[in-house]
Amino acid sequence: MIEIFGPAELQRAAESGAFISSVLQSLKKRITVGTNLLEIDQWAGEMIREAGARSCYVDYAPDFGSGPFGHFICTSLNDAVLHGMPYDYALKNGDLLTLDFAASLDGLVADAAISFTVGTPINTTDAKMIKATQLALAAGINAAVPGARNGDISHAIGSVLTDAGYLVNTEFGGHGVGSTMHQDPHIANIGRPGRGYKLRAGLLLAIEPWVMLDTATLKTDADGWTLKSATGARTAHTEHTIAITEDGPRILTH
Repeated sequence: MIEIFGPAELQRAAESGAFISSVLQSLKKRITVGTNLLEIDQWAGEMIREAGARSCYVDYAPDFGSGPFGHFICTSLNDAVLHGMPYDYALKNGDLLTLDFAASLDGLVADAAISFTVGTPINTTDAKMIKATQLALAAGINAAVPGARNGDISHAIGSVLTDAGYLVNTEFGGHGVGSTMHQDPHIANIGRPGRGYKLRAGLLLAIEPWVMLDTATLKTDADGWTLKSATGARTAHTEHTIAITEDGPRILTH
């Protein structure tokens, strides 16, 4: 399914995006050495309820997961990069944490992710990986203009990641959003320009570059959800929801 939205709906989507951004930034400020991953999940749930929003994760049960996810936020730690299921773990100094959060506010979904090192000092390898995903995201967003193809976004992302020395996995990537969290078109994190779906004003996309330090191969954790690097290497993931407009891409989760 691909949904195209008008100006009034895009404004609602912007409000949803602002909510997602505020939750992620609030959580990042609260998280310190010793914070438990289950506390983070609890805080996210409280903010969803206070805003009158709806979780996209609690009842989420796609084919690649093991039953309903059952939590409000993904907390991917160190070698985990996607769909990290919160569990009873107190964060340690130097842990690399990714928060991936999606919710629906007033019927429209926004989705975003941030990676950061807990405590000090910041690991330079982590910082380089995180920066690469941020630069790749910026390149992908710049390519998301009316008349371009989703392959143009993929090519822009992949060029940055490979130039930085990272291998790129194509199993999971960006996607359309709207009244539901995962829609077409799929936005792979590497691809050929000029290929795929032609972008139109009114389209909402979640663009999400992610990398693993020394591999492109994933393995699934025993919880049936958390995706980790096959080598145990650390990972990074950055994501924004954007709107395609006649004036160019508009970041909704800034």
